[in-house]
Amino acid sequence: MKLNRTTQRTVEILKLVSKNPEGITLDEICEKLSLPKTSAYDIVTTLAEMGMVNVDRGQRQRYTIGLTAYRIGINYTNNLDFISVTEPELKAFAKTVGKTVFFGVRSDHEVVYICKAEPENPIITTATVGSKNPMHCTSLGKAILAYSDPETQAQVIPRIRFTRKTEQTIQDKETFLKELEKVREQGYALDARELEEHMECVGAPVFGPDGSVIGAISVSSLYQPSEDYERLGTLVAEKGREVSKLLGFIDHSAKQTVPV
Repeated sequence: MKLNRTTQRTVEILKLVSKNPEGITLDEICEKLSLPKTSAYDIVTTLAEMGMVNVDRGQRQRYTIGLTAYRIGINYTNNLDFISVTEPELKAFAKTVGKTVFFGVRSDHEVVYICKAEPENPIITTATVGSKNPMHCTSLGKAILAYSDPETQAQVIPRIRFTRKTEQTIQDKETFLKELEKVREQGYALDARELEEHMECVGAPVFGPDGSVIGAISVSSLYQPSEDYERLGTLVAEKGREVSKLLGFIDHSAKQTVPV
């Protein structure tokens, strides 16, 4: 997929401006992003006209994030109101299963961790809120992609780099597609020591009011050969359905259900 260079530069400039609340000059933008001054000037001038950045016309013009960008951010935050619903559920679930529980959403071709709930005596996990991981070797990523619409899958899967993390990591598209079929059949996904050799994770999809997958929940723990991962998967899938219902999802088919 070929990315538009001007759009990329625009996003990079917005990110840079947002990280400098005191303002940043055009020269500083060009230096930090290695941009031609003419190109950068055209972009920031357009952003200023659209209200995405403000211009402080002092001795040296400085740019700060604008009201329009702020409003867009607020709209995004409002769309994340589901966190207030899911977080208490995750905390209770973590206490019940005695393992670390995550909620994640798709960010392009990766999964980003939005919430994390730990039991009283948690194990150390490398994933933290705000961090990202590949979709092909995480239970969250597999669960999200397995239940995404065909258009989304067609856009995302070709962009995945099947980087090998452990001996168990899936390393090609064909095997991954078969894995997604398996996820849909059983209702939950496994990260069978595919991201970290010592960790096993189980994930299940969470759906929004319109029936589309909005994310997934997962349970992470140290790998134990004696663990009944099928039973754990059933529990996670059940919790995913419970959270989905709390968010307004009504399951009109048996496609996402898993016998309990």
